[in-house]
Amino acid sequence: MGMIHIYTGDGKGKTSAAVGLAVRMAGRGKTVTVARFLKTEDSGEVEGLRRLEQVTVIPLEKSFGFVWNMTKEEKQEAAAYYRTIWEQAERAGRDGTDLLVLDELMAAWKYEFVDRERVLSFLRHLPRGLEVVLTGRDAPGELEDMADYITEMKKIRHPFDRGVAAREGIEY
Repeated sequence: MGMIHIYTGDGKGKTSAAVGLAVRMAGRGKTVTVARFLKTEDSGEVEGLRRLEQVTVIPLEKSFGFVWNMTKEEKQEAAAYYRTIWEQAERAGRDGTDLLVLDELMAAWKYEFVDRERVLSFLRHLPRGLEVVLTGRDAPGELEDMADYITEMKKIRHPFDRGVAAREGIEY
C-alpha cells in the first residue's frame, strides 16, 4: 500500500528528510525518482543521490531564480517548464518507481507552475505501492487532506536571521 508524505513548515529540513527517506528506500533495493521544482542543479543532495544506482534525479536544465524576481514572461516560461518536470515525475510514478519525491511541489503549486487538477488526480489514484513525498512551505489543505504523514518543520532559530548566507553542504 502506498502513502503520501508531506514535509512542510518554515524550518530547515524538509528536503533533507525527503533525501533521507530516498536513501533509506535505496538501501532496501527500492527505486526512487526525485523531481525538483524551483531549485537548481547546484545542491549537494543532487550529486549524492545521483551516485546511488537505485535513484533517478530528473535533471533541471533551466533555473529561473526567485519567483519574486521573475517577470510575467519568466513566470509563464517557468510554468511551462515545470509542467514538463511534473509530466516526467508522473510518468515515473506510473511506471513503477517505489518512491517519488516531489521537492518544492508546494511552491510550484502556490505559483501555479503545475496543473493542480492533474496533481490532485494523480494523488487520488496513486499507483499501488507508490510512496510519494511532497515538500515545501505552506502545504495547501487539499494536499494535507490526502496525506497519510504530515511533518511540520518549525523554525526556532536559523543563522540566516543573523545575516549568515546559505552554506554549501548545509543549506545546499
